[in-house]
Amino acid sequence: MKRRQRASERTVRERAVRNRRPRRSRSRQPAGGRGMKRARKTVQAILGLLAAFIFLVGSWTASYFILKALFRRFGAPSSDFVSQLLGVLLGFFILFCLGGLVSLFSRGRQRAFYIPIMNAIRRIAKGDFTAKVEDVERYGQFGELVEGINEMASELSRMETMRQDFISNVSHEIQSPLTSIRGFARALRSEDLSRETREHYLDIIETESARLSGLSDSLLKLSVLESGSFPFEAKPYRLDKQLRNILLACEPQWMGKEIEVEAELAEMTVTAVEDLLSQVWNNLLHNSIKFTPPGGKITITARLIATGAEIIVSDTGAGISKEDLPRIFERFYKADKARGAGAGGSGLGLSLVKKIVDLHRGEVRAESRPGEGTEIIVTLPPSVKEERE
Repeated sequence: MKRRQRASERTVRERAVRNRRPRRSRSRQPAGGRGMKRARKTVQAILGLLAAFIFLVGSWTASYFILKALFRRFGAPSSDFVSQLLGVLLGFFILFCLGGLVSLFSRGRQRAFYIPIMNAIRRIAKGDFTAKVEDVERYGQFGELVEGINEMASELSRMETMRQDFISNVSHEIQSPLTSIRGFARALRSEDLSRETREHYLDIIETESARLSGLSDSLLKLSVLESGSFPFEAKPYRLDKQLRNILLACEPQWMGKEIEVEAELAEMTVTAVEDLLSQVWNNLLHNSIKFTPPGGKITITARLIATGAEIIVSDTGAGISKEDLPRIFERFYKADKARGAGAGGSGLGLSLVKKIVDLHRGEVRAESRPGEGTEIIVTLPPSVKEERE
């Protein structure tokens, strides 16, 4: 067998990449029951107008007969204008009386109509996100409002669960290195330790301190990115050169594990924040190196497509199970089958990747099968600055 060439430029082989054909546009969503809802609203509006017309005609008819009886008993006014004016006033008076009676009888029904909605809103305001308004269809034209309240409660419940999990995971991730540091610091007090043992304990303390520092740094970056306080200054630069430089910078890691790295980088320029995307490529490449066994292979592909630029980082590692794959971009989530016990990491790397790609109006997804490796696909628009504007 030929010896593996250790020169960086020879190991990282570049190939020309053809532009990818544009993807098919997504099919339109079906209209569903929109036609039925519109027909129902139209019928309700017609019935409302018909009821108002009946009330108006009934009021004027009653006014006519009442005035006719009064004029027959007490005599009619000498002026027709006065007679018509009295008829109009009496008609409006009867109409308002009928409206008041209808409102009085329907007041209890209206109260029963709104009580479930108000109770659900009060429960949500107090932090009970399990509140839900049942029987949405009976609310008619207010059904969309009720559905919005139910969706709000569901989203708030999901966010509260994520918040509690986040606090629990942060506490666990911080407590673990602190416990190790405290334990080995106490062990160093012993005067009977040999020099080798003492150096070993100091190395563990240094490793755990670096892990704790990395966790703090990742949390700080996530916080800054989500708060929107990070200065988003997109500038045009060569993406293929950035990927090549990152590959060469990580050479000691993948050469140390005798991993073959192949790069297919098409010449391209993107308008984005170079420092943020550098964090994305570093995280993805370090993950591939970490979970690819010695003698494996990592492939980096960058090519132009109809919607912008597509970057694919694939490896021949252990892969990720179908159950874990949808959750790998969640904070602190670790797929046990893909990450060994000694792999380390805080579970924030892919969360940072997704947040940065989202800020650039791009998309990131993962494809993997256990035992066949993992493929992370990042899609970026041609000009992030124009997309954000």
